[in-house]
Amino acid sequence: MIALWSKARLGSTYVKPKNWLARIHIDGWLLLGLATLLTISLMTIYSASGADWQVTKNHAIRMGIAVVLMLIFAQIPPSWLKLVTPWFFIAGFFMLIAVLVVGDMGKGAQRWLDLGFVRFQPSEMMKLVLPMMIAWLFISHDLRIHPLRFILGILLTLLTAGMIFLQPDLGTALLIAMSGLFVVFLAGLPWKFIVGALVTLLASAPIAWNFLHSYQQQRILTFLNPESDPLGAGYHIIQSKIAIGSGGIEGKGFLGSTQAHLEFLPESTTDFIFSVFAEEFGLIGVVALLVVYLFVLVRGLMIAYQAQERYAQLVAASFTLTFFIYILVNIGMVSGLFPVVGLPLPLISYGGTSMVTLLISFGILMSIHTHKKFLYQNNQEA
Repeated sequence: MIALWSKARLGSTYVKPKNWLARIHIDGWLLLGLATLLTISLMTIYSASGADWQVTKNHAIRMGIAVVLMLIFAQIPPSWLKLVTPWFFIAGFFMLIAVLVVGDMGKGAQRWLDLGFVRFQPSEMMKLVLPMMIAWLFISHDLRIHPLRFILGILLTLLTAGMIFLQPDLGTALLIAMSGLFVVFLAGLPWKFIVGALVTLLASAPIAWNFLHSYQQQRILTFLNPESDPLGAGYHIIQSKIAIGSGGIEGKGFLGSTQAHLEFLPESTTDFIFSVFAEEFGLIGVVALLVVYLFVLVRGLMIAYQAQERYAQLVAASFTLTFFIYILVNIGMVSGLFPVVGLPLPLISYGGTSMVTLLISFGILMSIHTHKKFLYQNNQEA
């Protein structure tokens, strides 16, 4: 680390920012949006859990750990992250292989790696590392990027997503695939390749159907017609839509979710927590929540736009767009617009792993934005 620091400062002059938050590498606007979402999360978890203080306390502790990690990663200069990105990717890739070979089972899937002192999902780590790795492939300052870099980026993305799909974890595999492909697209992938890939994807859909697990096929069939099995496979989505619709314009009020408290709504603190929020706060509350999400998304895109090097731009944009996909898929899923794929509502749903991953990504965004204010300007005048 000392060597890297010395390398970054070589032949440069330190410039101190005026904003005191920037001095400790915190973006105030982004922090405001995130703090609002985390506050909403605590309130909704408390209600969805039936006013269970223990569940809320556990969630708050995990949230605190995630915030601390966010602040730690905000201190790491993007130049350091760029140097260690390939090693992080190699480590994460071998962890995915280890999961398939000796991974622990949980909820019918082999997704966990037990190291003795900690048990975690390497796929969560790859949500951060894969887009960083693909961005690393495009750090060249040349105006024309060699086509092999695009091909390599796509292959690494599909290979990583494919290994996660085999666990099986379709939702995370799709999310990781999108995060990598976002970088490839933003790096300048020609449109003819994008159109060709979409045509190929649509043409291969019947073949891909045969590779899905039976429960994954059932989720898609249930999405197309949930009323075909209202007490079985379609029960979850039907109850979710009832909860959302019963909220009306103003909602039933805090702690007023009958669908959750009477246990009609499954997974009320995780995948379907948006339904609880919509029932309690109605259309007005949903619009307010979406405005906060939009605020965070716009701030993330502004950070990407203002980033001063290609690697930082691609990473910031990919993290922000992946956060958008999280929101879109979860809300669409519980509203019956998309099949159920098991993705939580970002920064709202109960759980530690997803929140840690997301807040670390926002810590990296803060680092990208604030470290450009700690520039090391060359002593030689242009």
